[in-house]
Amino acid sequence: MSLDGHARDGAAPQARAKVRSETATPDADTEHPARKVPEALKAFMLQGWAPRPAEAVTPIEHVEAFRGRRRALSRMFPHELLLVPTGHEVVRANDTHFPFRPGSDFYYLTGNLEPDCVLVMEPLPDGSHRDVLYVEPSNRDDATFFTDRAKGELWVGARLGVPRTGPRHGVDEARSLATLPAYLDEQRARGGAVRVLRGLDPALDARAPGGGPETGSDAAGAQRERDTAFQVALSEMRILKDEIEVQELEIAIDATRRGFEDVIRALPTARTEREVEGTFFLRARTEGNYVGYGTIAAAGAHACILHWTRNDGPLRPGELLLLDAGVEGRSLYTADITRTIPISGAFSVEQRQIYELVYRAQRAAIASVRPGVDFMEPNGVAMDILARGLEALGILPMPAEEALHEDKQLYRRYTLHNISHMLGLDVHDCARARQQSYHGSELRPGMVLTIEPGLYFQSDDLTVPERFRGIGVRIEDDVLVTEHGSRVLSAGIPAAPDEVEAWVARLWAGHA
Repeated sequence: MSLDGHARDGAAPQARAKVRSETATPDADTEHPARKVPEALKAFMLQGWAPRPAEAVTPIEHVEAFRGRRRALSRMFPHELLLVPTGHEVVRANDTHFPFRPGSDFYYLTGNLEPDCVLVMEPLPDGSHRDVLYVEPSNRDDATFFTDRAKGELWVGARLGVPRTGPRHGVDEARSLATLPAYLDEQRARGGAVRVLRGLDPALDARAPGGGPETGSDAAGAQRERDTAFQVALSEMRILKDEIEVQELEIAIDATRRGFEDVIRALPTARTEREVEGTFFLRARTEGNYVGYGTIAAAGAHACILHWTRNDGPLRPGELLLLDAGVEGRSLYTADITRTIPISGAFSVEQRQIYELVYRAQRAAIASVRPGVDFMEPNGVAMDILARGLEALGILPMPAEEALHEDKQLYRRYTLHNISHMLGLDVHDCARARQQSYHGSELRPGMVLTIEPGLYFQSDDLTVPERFRGIGVRIEDDVLVTEHGSRVLSAGIPAAPDEVEAWVARLWAGHA
């Protein structure tokens, strides 16, 4: 996935306000807001339910890893109050919402998947922190249990609740979200250093220090600087992946391979890009949480549109299908893989020429990945090969050596994007990191990045020989930087042109 990402954990203007006690009444009827619930019905609905079985609370998987991340964050900001919200369900239309996906930083620190929660790290005298999770309480004993279609447990199912959250997520304490406004007011009156992860929770942003009436003051400006630095620190914490994160990425990549194979099996009868998207989506929902970003199912000339997500075109025999897709695992780590597949099972002469050029560039770029190398080095390696290949094809209007100069870069007409970005909880992971920690840094063991060169020859580009027009090829793999080099996490997904054709043939034979 190149250029801008498809992050789904940011706040949207339509997001529901965090603290429902400020916006809702206990007996609100969301279907008919003006209608009052009869007291007789309320009394009847709140009685006669069997006690819920007492279940032992099992800590989430990797609970110690989440606690370790909080301790690392604590050491970075001693004696400061830290506020990390997860965000809310986002309105899709009227009273329906998109599926909720937790904020990546919040999940990285807690492992919690519920909407509306807030992690508060309270400073202690020794500089450490007490971890508190503010969560939605159970409303089984409240009228909202059956009147609130968005939060009522009779409508949406039982939630973990306050008492069970602490041991489940390994935090020091859990508290009801209803108490958060008063807590924020108290902290605001008390003063002291506070850092807030902003942009996910409008109500929290307004109520926490640095929001509200003093927004334009010098103090508010200083607060914004602290909050920005906090956001950067959270992003940079995620640059180096631990063993658990690498394992989760491998799980997502394996599921993605199966999703690609589902698509290949469907190609003989599929007629549209939308069928490709839907076939892959079924695998993503079966084995994972969702897709990691909007699937690009680009057939024919649509493959020349880098972020083609409309997926409303036909599949035509003899053309290529550029499939850029990734399963987001249940742990929210996402794969990001692109393969360009001949719809009829074999590349034409022209298609193979372009594919082999892109493949050579990708293999050389991957070979250059090792600790100590500049982050942009693989990109330079790939662009050099692509430019020289374009010259050999008679497409560049000048020698590649000249076209590669910083003040020329004419080869970019046909490739457009750089070839790498970080990968992890977000498809474009660590996006708030500083330049010197990301694109301007050296590769380090634990980094996971994509390697994804491409060539795109638009159908109406008169600088391209007619036989190549409408061909778009991208090949993308997910690569872990190791102590002595790199490991292609997606090596199990065929990429060489002969391997791709054999892959298609094998799947079709097995599906006959």
